[in-house]
Amino acid sequence: MSAATDTRIAEALDLLDDAARQGKLSKSAAANVRAWLTDPRYGPYAAETARHVHEGLWKELDDAFFTVIPFGTGGRRGRMYPIGCNAINDRTIGESAQGLADYVLSQRRPGDTPPSCAIAYDTRHRSRHFAELCAEVLAAAGFKICFLDGYRSTPALSVAVRHKRCSCGIMVTASHNPPSDNAVKIYGSTGGQLVPPHDAGVIDRVRRVADVRRKPFAQAVSAGQIEFCQDEIDAAYLVGILSQSVPGPRDLKILFSPMHGVGAHAVCPALIQAGFPDVEVFGPHAAPDGDFPNVPGHVANPENPQTFEALIEHALATGKDLAVSTDPDADRIGAAAPVAPGGPWATIAGNPLCALLTHFLLESRRAAGTLLPRHFVAKTLVTTGLVRRIAEDFGVRCVGDLLVGFKWIAEAIDREGAEHFVCGCEESHGFQAGTYARDKDGAVAVVLLAELASACKARGETLHQQLDRLYLRYGCHAERTVSVALPGSQGREQMQALMARLRREPPKALAGLAVARIRDYEMRTEQTPDGETRPLAGPRGDLVFLDLERPDNSVAVRPSGTEPKIKMYLFASEPPVAAGELAASKARLQKVLDDLAADIALFARGTK
Repeated sequence: MSAATDTRIAEALDLLDDAARQGKLSKSAAANVRAWLTDPRYGPYAAETARHVHEGLWKELDDAFFTVIPFGTGGRRGRMYPIGCNAINDRTIGESAQGLADYVLSQRRPGDTPPSCAIAYDTRHRSRHFAELCAEVLAAAGFKICFLDGYRSTPALSVAVRHKRCSCGIMVTASHNPPSDNAVKIYGSTGGQLVPPHDAGVIDRVRRVADVRRKPFAQAVSAGQIEFCQDEIDAAYLVGILSQSVPGPRDLKILFSPMHGVGAHAVCPALIQAGFPDVEVFGPHAAPDGDFPNVPGHVANPENPQTFEALIEHALATGKDLAVSTDPDADRIGAAAPVAPGGPWATIAGNPLCALLTHFLLESRRAAGTLLPRHFVAKTLVTTGLVRRIAEDFGVRCVGDLLVGFKWIAEAIDREGAEHFVCGCEESHGFQAGTYARDKDGAVAVVLLAELASACKARGETLHQQLDRLYLRYGCHAERTVSVALPGSQGREQMQALMARLRREPPKALAGLAVARIRDYEMRTEQTPDGETRPLAGPRGDLVFLDLERPDNSVAVRPSGTEPKIKMYLFASEPPVAAGELAASKARLQKVLDDLAADIALFARGTK
């Protein structure tokens, strides 16, 4: 380092101390900035960090340095920024790959096969760069790399890990986050995302990384360490999807949107091979583009009904029967369909999609004579209770006490017996059937939904009318998710304070319904309003349920594991009613959800 650079960094340290004393950035950020200015491991980033300090970019520095970017429900995800331990950049991605390599090597036993890693990436900015960086780190550690060259889906990466029997896997994607973000999802040898104790083991190794060691990509390719295996995996992936296909009518006109992501590569071949030739890719969303330019708000999230406005308009103009989409890494599905034949269209939310697809698969298996009591479906705790009611009606198990994140469903598949698994689902539009992968898959969900929609069309109905059939049989269910964005260091503190207050002073009633039970999955306790507390069975996680006096009516609150926000899940239901009363039942439940949303928002603001 030159004398001039030394002087500039020394001056930056003085400026940093002054800024910290004046409260221009948090103490944790100041400490982390100091490390990036002085610690040799961050030497390549010291000059840029010093520039930020000299220019007084305190807000940018605080956001990028106030904490170490955590591993959430799906890996390490955040805003891309060239420096900072709380940002996605070469250092945080590199140390993630290095920590993964170090952990996998630490777990090896004599006689184990050589270590290997599957790597794939989506259409986001710098995804290819980060994928190559990860490959270089793993290659330097002695791993064989199965590299999917070209944009591929997240479930394809899971297939690659399983098909190539890799020690681990890395998917470079930030799913449905804004264009500013990117991430790595880390997978274990099962093809599922990391769960305890391996997640903690990798995190510990990441924290201990000093040097990120890399072997140039081209050199690793020449040495045979990096194998381009996308064609082999594409074929295996397609076989896995089609293994779940259900026979039936195929008279359906489909409009599909990949929302500028990888979906067309996965979904279109699967639909065609499953017998649906009439598929149009929505032109404005077709081009791979990390800016997601033609998606409202540039956020390609199938949970957002606004992403379907243009699709529905086009579907009506061209006589389509079904509109479907996948998010940028094609692991989640969105859908819209006519409310009734020839009528107006409406989107279908994640929870109803879970119910429709679960019922369709169970009904199909029962009709084929292949459904047995030992079969099971899996869902997360914040996914509709309608799935549980459907499973019980078909006489199969529902493994439903799972934390948020599809990795817990993947773990349940192997724990409960993969040969008995039918499907798994989560309210955030994630669904999987079969065992070819250990992650949710938008492609298989699209194929199955098309098969259900064509069966409905053959009998003169739509998906929405099929959903009403379920409500008439099992009771009307309604759900809503409310999110409160809390970015930055102050936001993290606000989230922690809100969860602490929820545990310390929970509301007595919501929407005019008394809180009858409080389930705290972090403390593993169940508490009644009279103060009685007893142990709570189930997983441990930062999640609190407020169960109301009316059965299957509740509110769940948790910090997001992938975004800086608090998420609140609202559930309302009523027992079955006659067909003529269904509309009134739906209206009542929407009123309950409105009131729940208003009351929990007041509580979050500290005014209730």
